[in-house]
Amino acid sequence: MFKGATMDMFRSEEMQLMQLMMPAESAHDTVAALGHVGLLQFKDLNTDKSAFQRSYAMQVKRCDEMARKLRFFHDQVQKSELIVGARMGQDSWELDELEAKLDELESELLEINGNSERLQRSHSELMELQLVLEKAGGFFDDAQHRASAAQFESSSGTMEAPLLAGESTTDSKTVRLGFVAGVIQQEKLIAFERLLFRATRGNMFLKSTAVGSVLDPTTGEKQEKAVFVVFFAGERARTKILKICEAFGANRYPFPEEPARQRQMNAEVTARLRELHTTIEAGERHRESVLQNIAVNLDSWTVQTKQETAIYHTLNKLSVDTSRKVLVAEAWCPVSGKQQVQDALSEVAQRANSSVSTIFQPLVTYEQPPTYFQTNKITHSFQEIVDAYGVAKYREANPAPFTIVTFPFLFAVMFGDFGHGMLLLAFALWMVLREKVMGRQQLDEILGMCFGGRYVMLLMAIFSIYTGLIYNECFSIPMSIFGKSHWSCAEESGQGYSLLQIKFNETLCPSAFEAGLSMTNRSPYPFGVDPVWHGTKTELSYLNSVKMKLSIVLGVAQMNAGVVLSLFNQRYFRDKLSIICEFVPQMIFLNALFGYLCVLIIAKWISGSYADLYHIMIYMFLQPGNVDCSSTTDGVTTAGCPRNKMYAGQAGFQVFLLLAAFAAVPWMLIPKPYVLKKRHEARMAQTQHYGRVSPHDEDSETPNQRLTAAAHDEHEEFDFGEIMVHQMIHTIEFVLGAVSNTASYLRLWALSLAHSQLSAVFYDRVLMAGVSSGKPALFIAFFVFIIATLGVLMVMETLSAFLHALRLHWVEFQNKFYHGDGYKFAPFSFTIIEQEEL
Repeated sequence: MFKGATMDMFRSEEMQLMQLMMPAESAHDTVAALGHVGLLQFKDLNTDKSAFQRSYAMQVKRCDEMARKLRFFHDQVQKSELIVGARMGQDSWELDELEAKLDELESELLEINGNSERLQRSHSELMELQLVLEKAGGFFDDAQHRASAAQFESSSGTMEAPLLAGESTTDSKTVRLGFVAGVIQQEKLIAFERLLFRATRGNMFLKSTAVGSVLDPTTGEKQEKAVFVVFFAGERARTKILKICEAFGANRYPFPEEPARQRQMNAEVTARLRELHTTIEAGERHRESVLQNIAVNLDSWTVQTKQETAIYHTLNKLSVDTSRKVLVAEAWCPVSGKQQVQDALSEVAQRANSSVSTIFQPLVTYEQPPTYFQTNKITHSFQEIVDAYGVAKYREANPAPFTIVTFPFLFAVMFGDFGHGMLLLAFALWMVLREKVMGRQQLDEILGMCFGGRYVMLLMAIFSIYTGLIYNECFSIPMSIFGKSHWSCAEESGQGYSLLQIKFNETLCPSAFEAGLSMTNRSPYPFGVDPVWHGTKTELSYLNSVKMKLSIVLGVAQMNAGVVLSLFNQRYFRDKLSIICEFVPQMIFLNALFGYLCVLIIAKWISGSYADLYHIMIYMFLQPGNVDCSSTTDGVTTAGCPRNKMYAGQAGFQVFLLLAAFAAVPWMLIPKPYVLKKRHEARMAQTQHYGRVSPHDEDSETPNQRLTAAAHDEHEEFDFGEIMVHQMIHTIEFVLGAVSNTASYLRLWALSLAHSQLSAVFYDRVLMAGVSSGKPALFIAFFVFIIATLGVLMVMETLSAFLHALRLHWVEFQNKFYHGDGYKFAPFSFTIIEQEEL
């Protein structure tokens, strides 16, 4: 967005409130040029007016109507499966011309669609009529043949035959039957017949046959239908049958009784169908031609409509000075982008050949500016992770630069496995390498979320591979890629075998399973955990101890980083009182207890001491000064745990640290509210003597001083009790949070242990069990192992580790310094507007 400007992600871009005074005749072009620059966030100066009372409400209404027409065109083009042409140039239409063009095309397309629907309905009705003529004609022909055969049999020389064969035997009371023919849905036929039988009390006869899938004239969709003929007697029965046909949605068609008339009608229907088919094809060709012409320009029309709508919405935010025909705007602008805005305004004035150009001048304000960080495709996802907690306050220290490293690293501490990291890396690389293709596609919700965080997953995978090498695990299988183990078989006969061979064959080194392995003259394993620990009885106790202590060290280090970042904020905003009364006691309290614990952990690793750190920390609180658990019995002092004494003067130093931690609590609680009270009293006394600051003094203030003054104005009604309660809550939150947050980092150990043990279970109990069972079970075991690895470890465990890493950053890290009560910079930018839905 900025050309040649470098942005510092640690703090948001410096902003300034600017006033623009633009001539009314060139206001549209000016706002359009500013939309291409995309560096101004306009303030709404007409909040007291409704949307219908604003100056450009009519233009906005016209643009909304154009957007509706374009959405209609989009739907029609998509239904026809046509390709929308890409926007090749910047050829723009005048608003009136574009509106007239869209109105003309909509009218034409609606007329074509109406004609097509009517023709298609007529075609469907004729198709059903043709089916009725064919099937119902078959009913009558079949009935006539059966009647002729029955009459022939009854008059073939039997004793019951009439004496006068040529005399009519018809009863004078015989009633002529009526009938109704039509088409009904196949699924409604049974209920239709049942209702007809009940309504006529059985005085009807229904004949039907299925005709398959037919295009329904009413809905235009294909439905399974059947042709029916209902025979009845009487006009009342006819009325009932017609009402039932209407209720069931059955389409009735005329059917002549005479065969000659049936054949004539069938021939007329066939000819009419041919004519309709030709007409429909011609109409479809014309419709496709119109839609192709629309599709070529649809993208450019859509973009222009979006831009015009956004321009008039922005103009509605401006204050109109009718006397001077000037529009006044107020907008936030990054300081480093002011020159680009000025250049755009000068270019608009030159194109308009106007003697009066837009005035662009700064305004003095005490409002909090918006927060803006310039990000790229890599840093954007990490900034979104931070913003999901809360948008940074203006010029507040941004956690995102640190999150880029710490977030994937803490994830990897919980997910560390070389094999699983490689699978995650392959998935992330697949999305990164196809980002241009996938960026143009409409992805589903889950894949779209993964694609948005593809670079987060890439770094998570790289760090997981690194921690997997440290843990020396690849699908829970130990690796020896960095050299030989520091341990070997104590027996000479078993020293020639590898550790893997000894694990699978106990007879090669029996002492390894009784007394254990012995150290060799070789140097320790150069990188990560020695592979000899995997699969041993002491594996869990050893790895638990290492990972638990490592979690505490990492957690305290990150919490210290958060407190140090609060110092950067306080120094930037010149809040010396918070430095003295918050930063210093917080650092003392945190490091006097938990920082000291981390030092003991590292010292124990380096020195090889056997000290019990649990006892050291417990006795530090319960019996200050008693390091070696000493007790006096009958005047004799004995040390219960002499190994806990790690250095000279340890007892006195621990007492000093404990007293310093206790002293830090009232230090955080009392001085700051008291000093704020004295400052408020002094400020009130000064206001009574000197009054308010003059406008000339306001112009000379720095942005930081204005923010401080604004904060003072917000708290002009000083309430010492409220300030004291607030400080008390802040102190209690930090003191208790130091304990709970340190314990919360133990989730790094717990999740790492769970991931490692699940992976080991799937490997030992599934895959290796299949290997030992033979070929048929091997394929099944391998399939189950793959499904379990992908479903449980790669999906569920990845999500679990991701959420826990998110919690550690939001709660344990960011609450030490991050307020997150700002609001985002939302510039008027055509680049952003074009990506939105129409």
